[in-house]
Amino acid sequence: MKPETILIIDYGSQYNLLIARRIRELGVYCEILPPDLGSKGLDGQNIRGVILSGGPASIYQKGAPGLSAGLLDLGVPVLGICYGMQILCHTLGGSVRRSERREYGDATLKTRGKSVFFRNVPSSSRSWMSHGDSVARLPKGFRVIAATSNTPNAACEDSRRKMYGVQFHPEVAHTEHGLEMLRNFVFGICGARGDWSLSSFIRETVRSVRSEVGKGKVICGVSGGVDSTVV
Repeated sequence: MKPETILIIDYGSQYNLLIARRIRELGVYCEILPPDLGSKGLDGQNIRGVILSGGPASIYQKGAPGLSAGLLDLGVPVLGICYGMQILCHTLGGSVRRSERREYGDATLKTRGKSVFFRNVPSSSRSWMSHGDSVARLPKGFRVIAATSNTPNAACEDSRRKMYGVQFHPEVAHTEHGLEMLRNFVFGICGARGDWSLSSFIRETVRSVRSEVGKGKVICGVSGGVDSTVV
């Protein structure tokens, strides 16, 4: 049986691998995929949620990566982070505009109302911002669940459709309680069990390779260093 999977859609953020690390630390398998994937090749996978990463582009730039309708048609919870929030809101009918001043660094995040995403998170905490655009108008069905002094729509949700967006980066250590927010998304919203581990992944991968190769031979080329290994 395929493990429960959180898909991370890669919009070019320097933090993509960190998002993946945080999800795996929670005991849930995840994969990083390109934004033009759509729903191709996802049949049979046990997908529990989708995270749209941040990225350096502006949604109004020519050639800026978009959001495939196939990903929204999966019917699973979606979390947009930074650019991911902007492209999610833009695709669903909201509007994004250039911020009056680019926001980079610490910002005091204040929650509004109650949301599963902010369960066990204080009403005021430190968050890490890095953006030049921001969501000016939320799509129909969304509401604001957090704000900063510079970003009125710092976090939003459509709880009925289980769609969430945050302008800050919960995956980085600079954001207080960021891991708790991701935990709330993965378990409280996506309903994952958290029964995956790296050791079980290794065992299953070895079993799968042995089954496919049989008595044949393989050539394995490995390149890597401190931060990553590519096979």
